[in-house]
Amino acid sequence: MPVGGLLAHTTDNAADLVVRNAKIHTGDPAHPQAGAIAIRDGVIAVVGDDNDVASCVGPDTKVVDALGRRVVPGLNDAHLHVIRGGLNYVLELRWDGVPTLRQGLEMLREQAARTPKGQWVRVVGGWSAEQFAERRLPTVAELNAAAPDTPVFVLHLYQAAVLNRAALKAAGFTRTTPDPKGGQIVRGRDGEPTGMLLAAPSALILYSTLAKAPVLEGEDKKTSTRHFLRELNRFGLTSAIDAAGGFQNFPDNYGTVMELAKAGQLSLRIAYHLFPQTAGQEIDDLARWIGMVRPEDGDAWLRLNGAGENLTWAAADFENFAQPRPELGSYEAQFEKAVRLLMENGWGFRLHATYDETIRRDLAVFEKLAAEGLFPAGNRWLFDHAETVSADSLDRIAALGGALSVQNRLSFQGEAFVRRYGPGAAADAPPIRAMLDRGLTVGGGTDATRVSTYNPWIALHWLITGRTVGDLAVRPPHNRVDRQTALAMFTRAGATLTGEEDVKGVLRPGFFGDLAILSEDYFTVPEPDIAHIESLLTVVGGRIVYATGEYEGLDEELPPVSPAWSPVAHFGGYQATPRAGLTGARQAELLGQAVAESEQHRLWRARRGLAPETSGMFSDPCFL
Repeated sequence: MPVGGLLAHTTDNAADLVVRNAKIHTGDPAHPQAGAIAIRDGVIAVVGDDNDVASCVGPDTKVVDALGRRVVPGLNDAHLHVIRGGLNYVLELRWDGVPTLRQGLEMLREQAARTPKGQWVRVVGGWSAEQFAERRLPTVAELNAAAPDTPVFVLHLYQAAVLNRAALKAAGFTRTTPDPKGGQIVRGRDGEPTGMLLAAPSALILYSTLAKAPVLEGEDKKTSTRHFLRELNRFGLTSAIDAAGGFQNFPDNYGTVMELAKAGQLSLRIAYHLFPQTAGQEIDDLARWIGMVRPEDGDAWLRLNGAGENLTWAAADFENFAQPRPELGSYEAQFEKAVRLLMENGWGFRLHATYDETIRRDLAVFEKLAAEGLFPAGNRWLFDHAETVSADSLDRIAALGGALSVQNRLSFQGEAFVRRYGPGAAADAPPIRAMLDRGLTVGGGTDATRVSTYNPWIALHWLITGRTVGDLAVRPPHNRVDRQTALAMFTRAGATLTGEEDVKGVLRPGFFGDLAILSEDYFTVPEPDIAHIESLLTVVGGRIVYATGEYEGLDEELPPVSPAWSPVAHFGGYQATPRAGLTGARQAELLGQAVAESEQHRLWRARRGLAPETSGMFSDPCFL
């Protein structure tokens, strides 16, 4: 847009994009604030004010007026199942952000009416019963009423799934279907499955049932992934670390993002991991991959970061806080082989570990290998989740050169955690301040899409306030972080976890041109409203990949959502709700500010002879 005071002229230093009239938080301690930024060839050229970027405005420079809004470095989700999420996005009805179960069931009823025969309606993660006004799951009867003939699968975290009658039939569950190991098919008095599946505590029963639903083919997989990435850009995300996961085979299920990367059609930078899928052949899989690819293979848009988040299935503990902590069998021998293989070949890794009991066992293996010089050896490695990690374990992680990545799983499961372990344990789940106080790198993430929502502002709100989506205060002030620290966990820390801290995570000349213009000022909005922030304009490598409001139409055009009956085509993704509004206390506070400002204006006018010296405000003896 043309902006007064910045005139285009012929220059050898012309930028591709200039953002000016902004409140820029750079994340750079040496230059923390700025008013304008220029990006050339995907990289930041100038950070300063309007005068500093004026010489960068050429005839073809796109100049964006931020209108005084807050600009931050592009967000980086350090634990997001982005590849799997993209392959399924347009098939899923998202209840992320939906405030009532009644609304969710109405969405489901409407979607079932348009879903063709043979397809399923699936609600897969990103929500919790605690976010609903009703504070409960849907019943099987409600699903049968909403969709009598269309299979419906509703996943609730990694705790349970609710299926209607048609989905039970489509999935092949009968009276004679045995319970899988670690899972339960709930049955009625007649022995027939009711439609409830329970993780007890293994989520494999939930994964495997969902895997029976139809999948996308061909170009639809690319379209779905592109729309999912655009949805992530909507919230200011410009990077993500893909944590792999169950039913994500390499290289087959990575083909879509690889094709999009080759075509220059990714709008999010992805660093991915490789996760052995079959119990008993993990070492063979890892050895085969070591011969195929190397960490950091790829480019700035798509690159391999290492192995995990599982290395061996037997070492994985499950985060179902509605069930007791799983008692793992002996796994150390195979686990040691996997870790040794990776460390000797220069591979980093990440490990799913919910409980300190698991972390201590893993650390004992690392310390055994450290005696041989394999730790610390320069390979990047980290623990994911770590809700109950102890102070002693944190010291051991630091000594072995490790890092951590925490996710806001307790935004959605905080109430279940408190019921099982009590408020004292929940206060330090996870002990974020203790991690940071030891100087450990701690990345922030969501673990979306099958547990938490992919909206990073819900996670940032949880880091800062310690509150769940049901508004329960779980973590007290001593285990919360300030807004600047939380943002650094979602920017600089993620870049460190992928070895990109010299090119990503802050707004500094020579770094990637990744940023977001926010709908609200993250640093000044009331805490409840942090969760309602979105991006108005998101830039990755100088490309405008998302634009709305005054900037609508500046982003790149996407193909229409396909198939046309997709829930995303009708409802979109995250269901944004209005800001929480003003509480009585907040209204009184703002009223007091307004009165004070009004009196300041009156005094200013009085000093200039434009108003009487005495205040014209009325006096009520009740307030004297």
